[in-house]
Amino acid sequence: MRRLLIVSNRLPVSVEKRGGEIHFSESAGGLATGLRSFYRSYDCTWIGWPGITSEKLNKSDRECIEAKLKSEYHCRPVYLTKNDFDNYYLEFCNKTIWPLCHYFPEYVVYEKNSWEAYERINTRFCSAVLDSISSNDDITWVHDFHLMLVPDLLRAKRPDAMIGFFLHIPFPSFEVFRSLPWRKEILQGLLGADVIGFHTYNYARHFLSCVHRLLGYDHDLGQIFIHGRTIKVDVFPMGIDYEQFSSAAQKPEVKKEIIKFRRETADRKVILSIDRLDYTKGIPQRLKAFDAFLGKHPEYKGKITLLLVAVPSRMQVHQYQNLKESVDELIGNINGNHGTIGWVPIWYLYRSIPFHTLAALYNIADIAMVTPLRDGMNLIAKEYIASKTDRKGVLILSEMAGAAKELGEAIVVNPYDHDSIVFALEKAFAISEEDQIAHNTEMQERLKRYDVRRWAEEFIGRLIQTKTLSNQMKDKLLDAESRRKLIRKYKESMTRLLLLDYDGTLVPFYPSPELASPDNEILEILKNLTANRKNKVVIISGRDKDTLETWFRGYNLGLIAEHGAWIKGSDWELIEPLSSDWKKNIRPILELYQDRTPGSLVEEKEFSLVWHYRSADQELGLIRAREIIDDLVDLTANLSLEILEGHKVVEVKNTGINKGRAGLRLTQKKDWDYILSIGDDWTDEDLFQVLPDEACSIRVGFAPTNAKYRLQSYLEVRALLSQLISEDSKSST
Repeated sequence: MRRLLIVSNRLPVSVEKRGGEIHFSESAGGLATGLRSFYRSYDCTWIGWPGITSEKLNKSDRECIEAKLKSEYHCRPVYLTKNDFDNYYLEFCNKTIWPLCHYFPEYVVYEKNSWEAYERINTRFCSAVLDSISSNDDITWVHDFHLMLVPDLLRAKRPDAMIGFFLHIPFPSFEVFRSLPWRKEILQGLLGADVIGFHTYNYARHFLSCVHRLLGYDHDLGQIFIHGRTIKVDVFPMGIDYEQFSSAAQKPEVKKEIIKFRRETADRKVILSIDRLDYTKGIPQRLKAFDAFLGKHPEYKGKITLLLVAVPSRMQVHQYQNLKESVDELIGNINGNHGTIGWVPIWYLYRSIPFHTLAALYNIADIAMVTPLRDGMNLIAKEYIASKTDRKGVLILSEMAGAAKELGEAIVVNPYDHDSIVFALEKAFAISEEDQIAHNTEMQERLKRYDVRRWAEEFIGRLIQTKTLSNQMKDKLLDAESRRKLIRKYKESMTRLLLLDYDGTLVPFYPSPELASPDNEILEILKNLTANRKNKVVIISGRDKDTLETWFRGYNLGLIAEHGAWIKGSDWELIEPLSSDWKKNIRPILELYQDRTPGSLVEEKEFSLVWHYRSADQELGLIRAREIIDDLVDLTANLSLEILEGHKVVEVKNTGINKGRAGLRLTQKKDWDYILSIGDDWTDEDLFQVLPDEACSIRVGFAPTNAKYRLQSYLEVRALLSQLISEDSKSST
């Protein structure tokens, strides 16, 4: 059975020292609560800070803490000093990353000292994980924004480890994230993971955009291929322990609380608001909307109660102190302006509440207002719905919360729009019980199916799947033994055919096609290869014949242009009669998309048209590429044309023309002792498939392939070809 290491800033257990005694209590945080039911049923170790600074502990205290955490809670502590806590947690995590990711740039503080503390503490967490890993089969699952450097730190020490990372807060857009001075370090840290998970597609999309724009890495359907590894970026909306909340009302202590609250609220309708006291939660905006509702609807006075629970949070940060003052003042004004003898509009609880009280409040609330200004998921919305055993109740939910993507039957509002919230309250009071039951039934069934256990199992399953795929790709890497066999066979052969793609294989990709002319190094390599009479070297490319002719005139090379349309013998010849009349109808469409997509361009070849978007914004380019394909599919259906989507290109060409067909023509002309084919694109897969079994095929890069081997870059291709030349030199001396 695989071991699972869960790594988070806080343990699911808090440690306190009171009166010289060590006390343990289970934490109430969202992650701890969500995963508690999951991790105890697996062979797990949870690594994190126990909530007490190390200055308060002596050696005996530590021994006691570590022994009990290990035996009773399956946890391993990482200790922080008071200085660590202040600089790493309060400063960088809460004053830099938290406001940045929640779109509050005016609150962001950039301090080098706090960044250095963040690096230092992430390194300390990494060391704790390394001490706990027993094999590469162990799964390390790192959580949240406090530890974004840990995956890459682990990868550097354990290259084959299985590492997952999940971000529980929003990942901001590129325009916001780019302001972070340590943006590249954060991205590089996250890319140490095999799977990077987010609550919603938007967060994943923002992350991929930042990776491309800041680090230059492309992705293919959420897969990033870096240094021989496959990294999967995917969406896993976190669930809750559905059974815990749906069955809570049957517990005696919850029943007792329900009776107490119902007696105190009498026959009034209850609107529930529960949050940490955080500026991202939209509490002042919610209160102002409630104030406006009472002003607009005086008939509800004395008939409703807003029960507002604000859990103290990060009160060492001055924005939170200011928020507390603002909320207190708003509540006082609303109660003073609208209250009457015997009735106050808002009941305000500024404290943490135990689970049985929380469950009772969910149960009695007629309406829940969950209207954060920005939230990664917000499990309160899900908990409220799960708790409604009679399926009556209305959820008013912010469109800025990740949960809104799943709970579409709720009344979804813009939390910045007071009128929208007022209208939502009006609608909530008017909705029939029949509709409430219908809507809540739909949401409950969804939450029941995708609970926290399924969320965790799905993430871990995707992690194992991705690691397996990455290992399979790595298995195809041209290792030392395979390289020796390839070279030995090359040395022993008398007739050799080398089929070489050009862009991305012999030279790197360039923003514009005309910039990719061969440099002196590759020209020297090709000159030396062709100098050996045993070698037939063929450049087989998507380039047009005139370009290839210009670049390689005077070299004893075979040339195949436009993916096999043209073959150079004594002169250029078409592989079959082709027409280009169709271009006058297709080119205007491609030019339209060129005009609509800054950085893109249209390249015309003799028998094909190519729309390039390598220099365009990647996301816009991908969208436009799909639009072009959609526009052209019907238009080309009866024209014997096919549409090819390559590496940041869309190409339209005659049907049936491909590298495989051209390569087959060459391989069948002669009984070759040795065939080597190297390419980097899916167009080269046509060639790999038709080669004889004894041929050696190599794919450059880490996309899925039919090739026998793979190399990581054009630099490794050049190194291999130079090695073949070196062997030729040895044989001739």
